[in-house]
Amino acid sequence: MTIERPAAVLFKGMPQTVLGHVLEAGDRAPNATLVANDLAVVELNQYAGKIRLISVVPSLDTSICDLQTRRFNQEAASLPADVVVLTISVDTLFAQKRWCGAAGIDRVITLSDYRDMSFGDAYGTHIKELRLEQRAVFVVDREGVIRYVEYVPVVSQHPDYDSALAALRALVV
Repeated sequence: MTIERPAAVLFKGMPQTVLGHVLEAGDRAPNATLVANDLAVVELNQYAGKIRLISVVPSLDTSICDLQTRRFNQEAASLPADVVVLTISVDTLFAQKRWCGAAGIDRVITLSDYRDMSFGDAYGTHIKELRLEQRAVFVVDREGVIRYVEYVPVVSQHPDYDSALAALRALVV
């Protein structure tokens, strides 16, 4: 049974229902199946053993999502090789690829949840009425345990970049 969280996020001032459980620090990071820009099917478990920053955005073609992804791309340049930064949206893989090329994104891996909302349902970011992702950030350690979670309650707000990056850097040794 799918968990529904009414009024869990605001979109243009309107309360929206979000599907899925709220994850917390200490939870095991769920697996999810996504699609990469080259049409490859990607399982999040493929990144096991790496530290992961998972940035979730409604659409790369919006200003805040654009800025969020650019910020994490910039930060990723100074991170060690065992850290992977993923941006997940429901944009089609073609739109993601076009956007990455135009924005010069070369450190963040963009993945699409457009096929079946596997990620959104597993991570509790699936906005039911819009079939978009709620803006969120997750930091997952090498053992697959979530160490930082932020669900942004208003779609038009930025995440707390500094707190997410501090949580990420605390795992890098």
